Amino acid sequence: MRDPENIRVVEEMVHPDMMGFIFWKGSKRYVSEVPAYLPNCTRVGVFVNPTEKEVLQKIKDFSLNAIQLHGEETPDFCQRIKQSNNLPIIKAISVGEKDSSLFAIRYTLYEEIIDYFIFDTKCKCIGGSGEQFDWDILQHYKGNTPFLLSGGIGPGDEEKVKRWRHPKCIGIDLNSRFEIAPALKDAEALTKFKRLVVRD
Repeated sequence: MRDPENIRVVEEMVHPDMMGFIFWKGSKRYVSEVPAYLPNCTRVGVFVNPTEKEVLQKIKDFSLNAIQLHGEETPDFCQRIKQSNNLPIIKAISVGEKDSSLFAIRYTLYEEIIDYFIFDTKCKCIGGSGEQFDWDILQHYKGNTPFLLSGGIGPGDEEKVKRWRHPKCIGIDLNSRFEIAPALKDAEALTKFKRLVVRD
């Protein structure tokens, strides 16, 4: 997110738990300056292979509440960021179609270090592909760290999301398939999706 009015409308209509701000210049959703309005929900700074100095500056500028590391950040780097800022760390792990053994190796490296995983579709780009992976691969996840399900979830997936279960899944990430334009969300579509998915 980066448009102040869109941020305000999504916050008021959808009431998300978290809202992401992408600080990777390679993304078409890159946030180059602080919006005139920032949400009251958890503000997540999304980084790809940043320096510690960059993370610290964005925490200050955007009053971030959590850090998402979406690149090839090492467990040691994640630990240093967590210790220096005392904010929750979300580590993205890309999941491929025939990836179960590699997937298990990757996530175990970060266990006990980060606070949440976000499992996203493995692709040539870095997130935001609009493509889904086989969620059944996550049945191989035996870790203790809670996670968010990501990767091309959009309108029409309501029943699939409602049927899918994992004891460590605490939520879903909605992004590219709800966009009118890069970083500009369709608040009505998000509201409808949430209404159809959220259980009483």
